[in-house]
Amino acid sequence: MIATPALAHHSFAMFDQRKIMTLDGTVTEFQWTNPHAFIEIDVPSEGKQVHWSIELNSPNNLKRQGWTRTALKPGDKVSLRMNPLRDGKHGGLFLDVKLANGKVLDSGLPKNGTPVNVPRL
Repeated sequence: MIATPALAHHSFAMFDQRKIMTLDGTVTEFQWTNPHAFIEIDVPSEGKQVHWSIELNSPNNLKRQGWTRTALKPGDKVSLRMNPLRDGKHGGLFLDVKLANGKVLDSGLPKNGTPVNVPRL
C-alpha cells in the first residue's frame, strides 16, 4: 500500500470576493502563523475603534511577495484592502496594504477571480 499526503484547505466561500473594502487604521497585531497569517487592525468608526481580523496567505507564500515576519508592527498606520466576510462580521480576506512610507505589500492571491483584476495602489 502506498500512502500519499493529503492536502487540506478551507473554502474561501465565506469571503465576498466581488466586494473590495478599504480599511484605514492601526495594526494591533501581525500573526506570522501557519497555515495563514493574520493582521489585527483597529479602524475608527463613529468615534469608536472597531477591531478587524484579516486573513492572509501562508507565511511561505508571503515571503515570495517580499514579506517578512516584521513587515507590520503594532502601532503601524496602514491602508488595507480586503474582501469582507459575507456574514457582516469584522473580518476579511487580505488583498494588499499600503504602509505609511508608501510601500505596498501584496497578498499574492487572485483578486476577484483573477490575479490582475484589482487596480494597484
